[in-house]
Amino acid sequence: MVFKRRDKRPIYQIVFDFFWPKGGWTRAFYYVRHRLRRLPGTPEFIARGIWAGVFTTFTPFYGMHFVVAALVSRLINGNLLAALLGTFFGNPLTYLPIGVISLKTGHFLLGTQFDEGAHRSLVGKFAHAGLDLWRNVGALFTDRDADWTALRLFWNEVFFPYLVGGILPGIIAGTVAYYISVPVIRAYQKRRTAKIQKKMAALRERARQQAALRAEEENGRG
Repeated sequence: MVFKRRDKRPIYQIVFDFFWPKGGWTRAFYYVRHRLRRLPGTPEFIARGIWAGVFTTFTPFYGMHFVVAALVSRLINGNLLAALLGTFFGNPLTYLPIGVISLKTGHFLLGTQFDEGAHRSLVGKFAHAGLDLWRNVGALFTDRDADWTALRLFWNEVFFPYLVGGILPGIIAGTVAYYISVPVIRAYQKRRTAKIQKKMAALRERARQQAALRAEEENGRG
């Protein structure tokens, strides 16, 4: 394959790169910021996309954040690429606090209490639910009985409270990101436009000087 890596990374390196990308999270942050600033469209249009991406990180649809962000961006008429880049607000460094905030808010609104359990973490609950789902799907094609008990508990204890509780913090975080992004993007676009205009003016002046020089040379020959 043309784009296949020549040096196959070991499993531990893949895991490490996921939690700490090459160049660090600072470099990744500046890259995303640079890409956002260069997107076409008005600052408000781009910022609405960012709002959609940040809001999506507070939903429990892990593995589908790009799809959810694209749908939300379409609903609010935001920039699609900005929405996809905005999902990088959710990363291995922020998923835990986002999950805790969403769950606590959800259980508070629902009047319930989240029991984390002594033997399984929040990440473990998601992993265990995914494994149960996989087993039950496999049971449809075998003689094994499907057991949805663990998934029902996961829905009641984690997924539904997370879904409900992530709405308010997601709106708040997305709105903060929107109002921060608009002036930053507008200032960058104005500065970039000024640079382009200055460069074009310099090219026009250079072309004028070259034309004048050629005209003098032709007059001298005449």
